[in-house]
Amino acid sequence: ELRRYLARLREAGLAPRRLHLLGAEGSALLLHPGLARRRLAAVLRARPAPFMDVSAGRQCPALCGPAEAESIRGHLATLLAHLGAAEAAATGPVSSSEVVPAGWNLCTIVGVLLGYPAAYTFSVEEGAENCLALTPLRVFTVQASCPRIRDGLRVQIYSFSIPESLCTELKEVLDAWCDELKEAFSVQNDFVDLCILSEVVSLPAVAL
Repeated sequence: ELRRYLARLREAGLAPRRLHLLGAEGSALLLHPGLARRRLAAVLRARPAPFMDVSAGRQCPALCGPAEAESIRGHLATLLAHLGAAEAAATGPVSSSEVVPAGWNLCTIVGVLLGYPAAYTFSVEEGAENCLALTPLRVFTVQASCPRIRDGLRVQIYSFSIPESLCTELKEVLDAWCDELKEAFSVQNDFVDLCILSEVVSLPAVAL
């Protein structure tokens, strides 16, 4: 049913790019396959590994150690290969496939696919709790105007957070994200007046 809906959107000219429906543990992720593969490949190349361990048992957030980072990279490489094979086998504008994410942290995977420069991860054995409560977080928010909808209309495209204590270690990753976002913005016509805001917040609880 969802594939038929997406096909109708394409017929109406509202989704001109190829689309891929990825099923994982009962959830469906709608991806632009080329963009998803580029994001996965970029994170696999990034140094330091942009994975932030916020497991509940930690006193404070930290970048993942080499062993944990390599494990996450293995999951991302598996997904990258899966998407490449699915796109090669696709015969229409909307394709679909399913992965069995054994041992994957979907919070991390989704963060990468959304284009966040660094993604949270946590020990699944400790549950979904984390150590971010009352931790200073730098929240980055991307906004732009969309005159195609209405003149003067500003929309929030997306936002993400990085623990303030890790911003220095992740400076190169954040700078690269900012440059790539500006470059991608310059080659499209739907949005204008890009604005990247950041502020530091501390919250009593943080859900991932």
